[in-house]
Amino acid sequence: MFRKLLVIAAVAALCVVGAASANNGHGKIRYSFLGTVTAVPSNGATSGGVSIDVTGGNRPALRAMLGAPVTQTFAYDSSTEFLKWSDGKPTVVTPSDLATGDYVWVHVRAPRGSDLSDLEKIDAGIVGDHGAQLYKADLPLYLFRGRLTAVGANGTIAVTVNGGNKRALHLLLGSGRDQTFTTGGTTIFLLWQGKVPTVIDASKLVVGDRVAVRIRAAATSSLAQVETTAAKHVGDREPASK
Repeated sequence: MFRKLLVIAAVAALCVVGAASANNGHGKIRYSFLGTVTAVPSNGATSGGVSIDVTGGNRPALRAMLGAPVTQTFAYDSSTEFLKWSDGKPTVVTPSDLATGDYVWVHVRAPRGSDLSDLEKIDAGIVGDHGAQLYKADLPLYLFRGRLTAVGANGTIAVTVNGGNKRALHLLLGSGRDQTFTTGGTTIFLLWQGKVPTVIDASKLVVGDRVAVRIRAAATSSLAQVETTAAKHVGDREPASK
């Protein structure tokens, strides 16, 4: 009987924790839809909808699109950040600065398993315009996430790695978390303040901040080869959803 009471108490505690998490907004995931703009929002409108022909997205977004027409409209409001990307650098723009035919990413956060109709009613967090031609990299991406521990005068940054994509983490098998990466004249440094990125230089990086290091290198590269290849992007305080 005592054991049964312990089990019941444990289940009840888990239920309370789960309810508290739900009330605090936890459990939401990112739905990312890629498509081309079919209609530019009205000039000066702070809320409305972004209409796109969906051509891709992440797995939750594509699952939500099953059986639906490709043309969809996603809501936005004054809290939505509109970014226009050029040569890897973002500029904050207004909804009316989008261009018909441009490729955009629409990012929406919502509970897992949400219906497409519900997702379209949730104001997007970020809408990123990437121009009329979607850039496709020739080399695989190695993404490392961690804490910045040092910025070297010789074009290097030291990071205590605590995450990344599968390709990057595979290289770290058998190696320590503390790694040093190379930057160069073509490296783009971004400081994220909330959902808004600003282009900075390496001297503005803050030791102790969360950073994301993106490197493009051959699929057969060793860890040493990746670390000596100049990073494409270094994101300071980059949101985990990026």
